[in-house]
Amino acid sequence: MEREKNEGGGISRRDFIKTTAAVGAAATISGFPTFLRGAAPKEILIGSIQPVTGPIPDIGIAMQRTNKLAVDDINARGGIKSMGGAKLKLLLGDHEAKEEVARAVAERLIKEGAVCLVGPFLSGPAMAIATLAEQRNVPFVIDVAAMDAITAKGYKNVFRCFPKTELFMVSIGKFLEQIIKEKKVSIKRIVVSNVGDAFGRSQGAAFIKYVKDKKLPFEIVDHIEYPLGVKDLSTEVAKIKAAKPDVLFPVTRTGDAKLMIRELYKQRVELMGIISPGSPGWYEPDNIRDLDKLAYYVMDNVPWVNPKSPKFKDVNSRYEKMYPGQYLDTNSGWGYVGVQVIADALERAKSTDPEALREALRKTNFKDHPMVGGPIVFDEKGDNINATTALIQVLPDPKMDDRVKVVLPKEFAQAPYVFPWKQLWERGV
Repeated sequence: MEREKNEGGGISRRDFIKTTAAVGAAATISGFPTFLRGAAPKEILIGSIQPVTGPIPDIGIAMQRTNKLAVDDINARGGIKSMGGAKLKLLLGDHEAKEEVARAVAERLIKEGAVCLVGPFLSGPAMAIATLAEQRNVPFVIDVAAMDAITAKGYKNVFRCFPKTELFMVSIGKFLEQIIKEKKVSIKRIVVSNVGDAFGRSQGAAFIKYVKDKKLPFEIVDHIEYPLGVKDLSTEVAKIKAAKPDVLFPVTRTGDAKLMIRELYKQRVELMGIISPGSPGWYEPDNIRDLDKLAYYVMDNVPWVNPKSPKFKDVNSRYEKMYPGQYLDTNSGWGYVGVQVIADALERAKSTDPEALREALRKTNFKDHPMVGGPIVFDEKGDNINATTALIQVLPDPKMDDRVKVVLPKEFAQAPYVFPWKQLWERGV
């Protein structure tokens, strides 16, 4: 129409629309990043869901701290450069160690604009979040949670950095074989105990199955389970004492680990040692300080930090300065890695589109992390094929923060392991 002409001789509205359409088509054909076809996002929202209240708040707080530290590090390096330097921002959620709360929190964070979720330490909440993430088509990166069933369904939006339970068992089998051979000891009787949450039951059952399937040279003389959040383990420890095991293999959380070791001391339970198939409770800074000499010589099979890695040394030194008395461990270390993996995928996806982000995650080959194991590469089910564990042991050291040492495998080892241990009541406690 005549009124569309620009009387000043400039471009008309109709010509502007034509020109804009042509430029847009050209941009699409030439494969420009998604954000160039619209406004570059100023910030990208990631939902962090951890157990910051409930029975294990110390772990949840540590993991959100390192989720945040990773975000700060990425933003300090210029953000997501392929999207115009867009900054990452964490939306924080607390699942309280409850599956139904985990699902509700994940739903809320997605509605608030989270393009990806990270968390959640506990396997039960991880299952709940994974189901929702699949329904909502939102990628979910598991920083910590081991239960095999989480990825067994083959969800397309779930990616686990942490080892699954099956990998824990392969590692502990190798470490036990090495200890028995090198120390020329005979382990004949063992007790397996586990906390009664999803992870504890899964990990305990998997270890029992592994011992039986591989015909390891000892008898399981008792299997003891107790509820998460238990306040007294005197009855359970009395059962352990009555069973007369050579070694106790516990799967714990932080609170019950302290209860157990103190009750073992009180009841003077004689053991060659404690070796966890893989669980928290035996390495966290607060537990190491609270238990002091009672924590000495406990072994734990966990996906630990690589103490010889320059990346670990850099991140850990800054973390210790930010939070005096704390250090990177299995939980906080993988909390840092989970966000790193998301940022790496966003950089390669050049978009926050869920399909593009999911495909980028599927092609992940991420090497620049502070943990034991090789590059993070996901298989068809979303599991990290290079995830592994190390055997750590609490050893005497004047500096409390240096007591947890990698002892196996030898390429990561910081000190030789001690086995059998000195009895709890022989340590001058």
